[in-house]
Amino acid sequence: MSDKNAIDTYDKPAGGWDALKSSWQALREQQVVMKGAGTLLRANQPRGFDCPGCAWPDRNPHSTFEFCENGVKAVANEATSRRVTRGFFDQHAVGWLASQDDHFLEAQGRLTEPMAYDANSDTYRPIGWDEAFATIAEALDALASPDEAIFYTSGRTSNEAAFLYQLFVREFGTNNLPDCSNMCHEASGVALTEQLGSGKGSVTLEDFELAQAIFIFGQNPGTNHPRMLGELRSAARRGCRIVAFNPLRERGLERFANPQSPADMLGGSSTQIASEYYQPRIGGDLAVATALCKAVVESGTVDRAFVAAHTHGYDAFDAAMRATPWDALERESGLTRAQLEQAARTYIASDATILCWGMGITQHARSVATIQMLASLLLLRGNIGKPGAGPCPVRGHSNVQGDRTMGIYEQPSPAFLDRLGAAFDFTPPREHGYDTIGAIEAMHDGRARVFFAMGGNFAAATPDTARVHEALRRCDLTVHVSTKLNRSHLVHGRRALILPCLGRTEIDLQAGGPQAVTVEDSMSMVHLSSGMNPPASEHLLSEPAIVARLAAAALPRSRTPWLWLIEDYDRIRDRIAQVIEGFTDFNTRVRVPGGFHLHHPGRERVFPTASGKAGFHVHPLDPHRAQGDLLRLMTVRSHDQYNTTVYGLDDRYRGVHGLRRVCFISRTDLERLGLRDGETVDITSVWSDGERTAHGFRLVEYDIPTGCLASYFPETNALVPLDHHAERARTPASKSIPVRLKRSAS
Repeated sequence: MSDKNAIDTYDKPAGGWDALKSSWQALREQQVVMKGAGTLLRANQPRGFDCPGCAWPDRNPHSTFEFCENGVKAVANEATSRRVTRGFFDQHAVGWLASQDDHFLEAQGRLTEPMAYDANSDTYRPIGWDEAFATIAEALDALASPDEAIFYTSGRTSNEAAFLYQLFVREFGTNNLPDCSNMCHEASGVALTEQLGSGKGSVTLEDFELAQAIFIFGQNPGTNHPRMLGELRSAARRGCRIVAFNPLRERGLERFANPQSPADMLGGSSTQIASEYYQPRIGGDLAVATALCKAVVESGTVDRAFVAAHTHGYDAFDAAMRATPWDALERESGLTRAQLEQAARTYIASDATILCWGMGITQHARSVATIQMLASLLLLRGNIGKPGAGPCPVRGHSNVQGDRTMGIYEQPSPAFLDRLGAAFDFTPPREHGYDTIGAIEAMHDGRARVFFAMGGNFAAATPDTARVHEALRRCDLTVHVSTKLNRSHLVHGRRALILPCLGRTEIDLQAGGPQAVTVEDSMSMVHLSSGMNPPASEHLLSEPAIVARLAAAALPRSRTPWLWLIEDYDRIRDRIAQVIEGFTDFNTRVRVPGGFHLHHPGRERVFPTASGKAGFHVHPLDPHRAQGDLLRLMTVRSHDQYNTTVYGLDDRYRGVHGLRRVCFISRTDLERLGLRDGETVDITSVWSDGERTAHGFRLVEYDIPTGCLASYFPETNALVPLDHHAERARTPASKSIPVRLKRSAS
């Protein structure tokens, strides 16, 4: 085992015995070895619960091993035996807790009862549920306008809770419904909706069995979606070409030993995942996608029949591709023409290709343009609407896609609002609300005074940390629905509440008996999730119950039978079926093992755009500017975290142990800047409004392109300017931050 606070080289495949060992350690650290092991046998099962981790779909609804290392960590941390009680808060002032790191906060365990901030003692004190709801209702009633309230949503919220939540917010009178989509795949939704008529991916797991090539852009499945590696392993073993584009060399894209395969584990074998691995410079993906399109156009292999029947704008696109010079594509991508043309040949040789991407694509200023160029690449060869092909934006949190389907959106369509108003007999507000960036600006400027978060860790997940913290502290009231202690509870308004809720693994007992909720995975499969563990505390409420009781307190004249709806969640699903397209006969269809698939029109080559066809969009490259001493930093997860939840201080695949304030850098840049591997530096981002500095990062020599850096979030979120975001989508550009390094003074 490596020493603590050490850097080494990891030369094993992803997965394997080390994944099993890490899973065992996670259960042991949370003191739930037997309970956790039993719980995992119900993960992602027809009569079990959906993993509270990533949104990767379930392969086999009858398998008893549909979980991965990171899923084990998520379950172990939720099922932990540790508790954050009133006694804990008595002993720890908020100011002291705020000085602790995120790993410490996560490790304290489950919240057990509602708590209210007491300014005199700088501690949280117990508060009853009725008093908590009355406090929130009073604060909302005191606002001059409903638009002075912000209602944030995390991607872990179930469909039932999300539907009730958006209904409550709109009955209250606002569309201020920012959510975590605004910070991750908003660019995918904007780009694909405009171009294809649907903001979702069109592929299913069955398409992965049929694809002849799978291209992966800006994604690290070994850490972020480990179950995806099983699909890639199967595809690679049957001869599918897998082409990876990522500035960092990621072990999960190189080799994988499936921990659930006896042959891999006992035979010591592993599978090569990427048949081709390219390392573009940070921000070079638009040039890569353009180069692939150019190569297809110039090769004469465009599917002319598909283009003529199903698309518009091709002639202008063709001309733009031919006019784009190769030297510009090489310069902007960081790859050679030979590399780009080799990748294009692989694409052309495939009759069925899937394009996958993650936040390495979406969190850039030109992310919408990049995604539309990737979609154009699919259109050129007719790779939409046929088996084994299509776009596959791989979303992160377990129900982030479902929340948007349920209406968690600050820009609802008139048709949706019409159906919602008719079903619940009220007039929904029409004016668009704040997205995440807009919500931060509104709180900071005093235009918003109440902040309510349904899950998540807003203070740690958002960019421009100092400004976000100032914004939250300027609120009259901040409220967080949570299972565990996190940073956001310590960055609070003048008044603050913590409302503890049930976890996905726990029994949700209502008047009508034990309840199940539903979620939608990254490939539009909707299925049930039923907890099986006793609640961590008798004082916990489910998320639907929290929303319904708050609505009953805050909306005394509402015609919606809030408390009746939560007696039996089938009643909520019946109302969802009235409002949300694709959910007809919801309760019957979702009880089929594995659930049901939401129709994607692109699978039938139907494109509900303004023109009725898919569109080719021309996007110029970024103008090349000399950067001087500036480098480009991208924020990444370690292998021991999920989003802002830090499970541990190791990053096994990158060889980092006991450290989080590290900065990955190339040998060339170390030499050019006169720095050494292992030195400590301060990182300063340079922006039009000034500089932001994060102190004390250890340099780690790594295989990354010259001029590029990588470091973990949330530690480096402080470096992301609030107005550095995607064009039109406003997703924080956390994957391309202009920075300089300076040797630390101490």
